[in-house]
Order: sequence, then structure tokens, then C-alpha cells
Amino acid sequence: MTRTVWFNCCAGVAGDMLLASLIDAGADRLAVMDAWAALGVDGFAATWERVQRCGVSSLWTNLAIDREHDHGHHEAHGHDEAHGHRPAGEVVAMIEAADLPARVRDDAVSVYRALAAVEGAIHDMDPEHVELHEVGALDSILDVVGVCAALHALGIDRIVYSPIALGHGTVQTAHGTLPNPVPAVSRMLATAGAATVGVDTTMELSTPTGVALLTVLGERCGPMPSMTVASTGFGAGTADPRGRPNVVQAIVGTEASGGGTEGGRPCHLVEANVDDVTGEVLAHTITEIIAAGAHDAWATPIVMKKGRPAHTVHALCDEATFDEVRRVMISETGTLGVRASTVHRWPQRRRDAVVEIDGQPIRLKLGDDRVKVEHDDARAAAVALGRPLRAVIAEAEHLGRDLIS
Repeated sequence: MTRTVWFNCCAGVAGDMLLASLIDAGADRLAVMDAWAALGVDGFAATWERVQRCGVSSLWTNLAIDREHDHGHHEAHGHDEAHGHRPAGEVVAMIEAADLPARVRDDAVSVYRALAAVEGAIHDMDPEHVELHEVGALDSILDVVGVCAALHALGIDRIVYSPIALGHGTVQTAHGTLPNPVPAVSRMLATAGAATVGVDTTMELSTPTGVALLTVLGERCGPMPSMTVASTGFGAGTADPRGRPNVVQAIVGTEASGGGTEGGRPCHLVEANVDDVTGEVLAHTITEIIAAGAHDAWATPIVMKKGRPAHTVHALCDEATFDEVRRVMISETGTLGVRASTVHRWPQRRRDAVVEIDGQPIRLKLGDDRVKVEHDDARAAAVALGRPLRAVIAEAEHLGRDLIS
């Protein structure tokens, strides 16, 4: 059985909100505090308090930082963040040196390496030496390590998250006045291909720390998976705007398997035969089906009656996205009908990461012993750098293997 958490980010996301939502859903707060103690830092105190956000009972992370340890001030998502400037390499070294469970350490390092790669690309600097401002603050480090520890305490195997809410206008940061969402957030969302929801507010609804945790550790952005719900929790932001609860919702459960298919996840296989669709339309159809929430989509050549060449369009999807996937398949191909059957799939545990080659960010999917390079990113990097595509892919794979070794 797969232990899954789905985060509902309809009001945005921040690290402290994710942490509170997981603790409210049953994560052992002592495991979080033990992980913090392993970092060997002091000058902070944390409590979790029950609050109301637009009538929703939620847990709020009240994290106080001694300004002698981190100087400055920044307000994000209604959460006051004291921040000191730390090079990314220093933050990673701090986490790697801590006596943490291997998964907690590896997940936290992956998040900070992704943040460093994004900030390095934005500022045209070596990711190891880029100066982390808000995300290098002590409270952001505690949020990242705390969330990773809470996920480990809950035994989470898979993370899925909803489209992420974003505001507009400008926000004040250590770099000055920046557009909302800030460049780091927009770049990470683009790298992950995550869906968003626009909200008419100038609040910074989604912070770099929160978005990094979701896009790096999360398997995908989409609707809640079909699962048996075990617990749920709400993590509150400090601000309490009128008209909408400023919370992240965490729903924890197990994804069921069918008889004789132990460990497999049930899903729908949707198919249609078409003999009057061009290759360009087929390619577009596959893209749109995946955008509709399918796990995968593809086409295979077939021969129909009277020897007519044709294709079968296939899609794998959950129950929650079945109707939309079926609608898109029909509308894009013009087929007169589709068929569906129930199958099981055994996706392997994987995580996303980002590496950088001469300033060009490249997304990776990391398995236990495999590195998969995002082709579009590698191709864009090869064109920008004037290097052979195969050389860029090989270097990205090498960098990826360093992350799983």
C-alpha cells in the first residue's frame, strides 16, 4: 500500500503552513524537534497554536528567531521571517553534517540544491556560492527540515499537490521591490510544469520555500488521488484575510490495490481508434490529455478494416480525472467514441531535482538507481550553450548520479 499526502494549496503555500498541516494531520512534533536539534543551531523557539482562519480551525506554526542569530525582517504570506544571508553551500553543508535520518537529510538537501540552482540562474552565479536571502534564513531552514522530518514521521511515500494559488502586484524582499510572484517562485513553477490559480490579492500567497518543497518532493501537480483517507490537517498562515481561509490542507491516506495486484494502483486506460487524424494533431492531443491530468498518453499505429492505416490513442488516468481526459480525447481527435478499462500501475518512487550546466537549469527525475533528464531542458541548454545535445544529457546525468549516490 502506498502512503500518500495530497496538499490543497488553494490559498497558496509557505513552508510553515506545510509543516503545521502535517503536524495537524498527525505527524509527531517531537520528530520535527529532534530533526531541528540535529542541526546544532540555537536562538529559536517554536510552538504550534490552534487558530481560526475564516472559520476553519487550523494549526499555526509560531516560530520565534533570536535576532542576534538572524538579522533583518521580511513578511511573506503573513509570516514574519527573520533572515540572515547564507551562501547556498553553507546551508547544504549544515544539513549534510546533521545527524538526520537519511531520507530527511537527502530530501532537505534536494530542496536547497534546487533553490540554489534557481537563484543562481536568476543572478547568473554559481549555485554553490549564490547568497540565499529569505530562503537562507534560519526559519526557512527550519521549515524545510521540519517538513521533511514530518513527512518521514508520517511514512509518506508519495506527494501530490493541487494547483498553487498566486497573487499579483509587487512584494518587498531583501533584493528590493519584486514582482509577485517573485522570480524564484515563477521559475520553479515553470520548471515543474505546475498548474496555478490566480487570486485577486497583492499578498505573497506562495513563497519560494513552500513552492520548492512541493515541486522538488512532490510527484505531480493534480487532483486528489483515489485513496482511503486516514487523517487530514490544516496549516494556517499568520494573516487572516476576509473571504477565504488562509490555510494549506493536508490529506493523508493509502492508495488501494485490487485483488491479485498487490501494491498496484488502480487506474483507467482510455482508448480511441482514429483513422483521419494527422501526426501533428495526434501530438497536440497527447499534450492536452496529459495537461488534463492523465499520468501518461501515447499513440500506436494500427491497421483498420479495408487496410486503412490508423492510430490508437491511449491514456492512463485516475478516477478523479477520467471525465476530463475522456472529454479532451473526444474533442481533440473528433472520434465518435472511446472505450475504457481498469488496469493497475506500479510507479516507482522518484523525486525531482534541478541541476545547472553553465547557468542553464535542467530538470531531472531521480529513481533509486536511475537518472532521467528532461529532454526539453537539455535541448534548450544545448542550443543556448552551443554544445551537442548528447554531451549536455551526459553531463546532466552525471550530476544527477551524484545526487543519488
